[in-house]
Amino acid sequence: MKTNKKNIEITNRKASYLYHLTDRYTAGLVLAGTEIKSIREGKAGLNDAYCAFLNHELWVLNMHIAAYRLGTYYNHSAMRQRKLLLNRRELRKLERAANDTGITIIPTKLFINENGYAKLEIYVAKGKKLYDKRESIKQRDISRDLDRRM
Repeated sequence: MKTNKKNIEITNRKASYLYHLTDRYTAGLVLAGTEIKSIREGKAGLNDAYCAFLNHELWVLNMHIAAYRLGTYYNHSAMRQRKLLLNRRELRKLERAANDTGITIIPTKLFINENGYAKLEIYVAKGKKLYDKRESIKQRDISRDLDRRM
């Protein structure tokens, strides 16, 4: 018997506006039991989240996962640091990229895969200048106008 799983996709919509996204990676997360329950309810946010290396391990910081509504004193802290799981080759590549000036690692999408595990889609990103942001707005408006005419 197949169970009906609700597709959970929590996105950081401002990331493509604020950054030039280059390389994409999919990482697993080390979570507590109440955290995965909150994610399955859709109670997470990636707006101010970023990734950083601490002792050659990749961690996601400022990712908000709300406290589980049925949790007791075992409930987690909403803004705690969470470890990301990648293989060694990917970690070395990301660490070399993160050491460059102006480069950061941004999480863009939090989802649950077909096996029930929470995954985080991260990108190597470089911040956009003001004129790049204006160009993004211009391209979006042009494509919207073309869609209306068709």
